[in-house]
Amino acid sequence: MSSTVAKAKSAKARINSRLGRSDRSAAGLWFWEIDRVLLLLVAILLSIGLIAVAAGSPATAQRYSGGSVTIAPLLYFWKQLFWVAISVPVMIVVSMMPHLTARRLAMGGAAFFSVFLAAAPLIGMEVNGATRWIDVGIGQFQPSEFLKPFYIVSLAWFLSLRTQDPDLPVFTLSGLVTAVLCALLMMQPDFGQTLILVSIWMAMVMLAGLPGRTIGMLAGGGIGLVLLAYFTYPTATTRINNFLFASGDTYQVDMAHATLSGGGFIGLGPGGGEQKFRLPEAHTDYIFSVIGEEFGLIACIAIACVFLAIVVRVFLRLLDEEDGFVILAAGGLAFEIVVQAMINMAVNAGIAPSKGMTLPFISYGGSSMLALCITWGLLLAFTRKNPYLGRSPYVVKWRDK
Repeated sequence: MSSTVAKAKSAKARINSRLGRSDRSAAGLWFWEIDRVLLLLVAILLSIGLIAVAAGSPATAQRYSGGSVTIAPLLYFWKQLFWVAISVPVMIVVSMMPHLTARRLAMGGAAFFSVFLAAAPLIGMEVNGATRWIDVGIGQFQPSEFLKPFYIVSLAWFLSLRTQDPDLPVFTLSGLVTAVLCALLMMQPDFGQTLILVSIWMAMVMLAGLPGRTIGMLAGGGIGLVLLAYFTYPTATTRINNFLFASGDTYQVDMAHATLSGGGFIGLGPGGGEQKFRLPEAHTDYIFSVIGEEFGLIACIAIACVFLAIVVRVFLRLLDEEDGFVILAAGGLAFEIVVQAMINMAVNAGIAPSKGMTLPFISYGGSSMLALCITWGLLLAFTRKNPYLGRSPYVVKWRDK
């Protein structure tokens, strides 16, 4: 008995030694530096996502089987589980990267996926009237999903150069690059991702110190661009008209609202939803409505609180950060995820026009899940706190801007 206890204590000591604060290995540093709250929040979202996809999968399987025979009701759940199993290790690997490595990865990724974004209208496959997807044989991917996190980190680095030379026209040049990317998105067309990209740029230049007067002018210009899109861009015209005047086909919006509110406050229970079988894209764009029907509005409120907790946690994590690049990168990545979630929830609730926007970490999607896990991995990398490494002499303090 005593030998068994001794062996147990010895094994525990070895584990503590390997994961102790004196462990300087990559895994040991990651274990102590990573923000466990952010890690917990993404684990919660992934778990909710798997449950929600399992709830929405039968409706989608029946819809795509012609409505008469349901083939593999949980097909999309098993596919999502597969993609989560692939994407989570990628997230962990990215989160272990030093800031310099993460920045280099982002800049290379931004250039790489910008090329595919430009090529999408030419070689992309058409889905529901849009050519946003590129077929690579074993599957399809949407370049804009992967471009967003890499664009944010690259933009953060570029804007942070202003701390070294205030005369650099970083706002103007970054605005021009963003305008080019938005033009490429509008060619697909992808009005929703265009709004996301513009919102990200606006938020980050404000955080970087853009003068208030200029921000007001940009806000006015943004309203003007929306009006211009309404009168010259058929996709925007159709969606805005459907939302404001209930003209045209409002079936998706009407069914989403009916499904979301059909479960009341506590829901009908897992598998109890019936409206979801009449809801298009129940496993992707309108999965929030499926959650509302089967798990109730209380579950929807809880999900909104999780996304709010992300904003609060990142803010707290960056309070004592002095590196302007890190502040911009982490803030931009968190903003991307939360604003996409807000848009999706607003569309499902009927307070925003339909944009084909998924709910981060919850909606079904292989390439989308992989891109989101890369985004979260970068966020974890930039919010890590290393007590052993001194601050780089090349870091320019944000307070000295």
